[in-house]
Amino acid sequence: MRYLLLIYNCKRPEPGDPAFPEALARVNAFADECRRRGAFVGGHPLRPESTATVVEVRGGKTLVTDGPFVETHEHLGGYYVLDCRNLDEALELAALCPLASEGSIEVRPIAGVPGLDHRPSDPVAAAE
Repeated sequence: MRYLLLIYNCKRPEPGDPAFPEALARVNAFADECRRRGAFVGGHPLRPESTATVVEVRGGKTLVTDGPFVETHEHLGGYYVLDCRNLDEALELAALCPLASEGSIEVRPIAGVPGLDHRPSDPVAAAE
């Protein structure tokens, strides 16, 4: 089963910060552990919420708003998608994530919807 690990409220050092190499090594070690177990599907950090753009369609009109949709004390900083045997393994890996010691990790099962097509686009076909 696939799980989404949502990373909240962690301040990560940026490239150029003296703490960056150590933080990067810890995050890469976590991803390597997930790969070793065959669970790693993907994951990325997100830019700050101030860079977000929200799109809504109301009454047939598209509304575009800069910035985060809601004001909240919890800020989404990144995510991992893991393919785990069960919830226990997903929770174990979430606890191993180095960002759990600075923020919080929400573990959520990804819903399987029959007939829903989520295949990635074929870059070769798209270029033709």
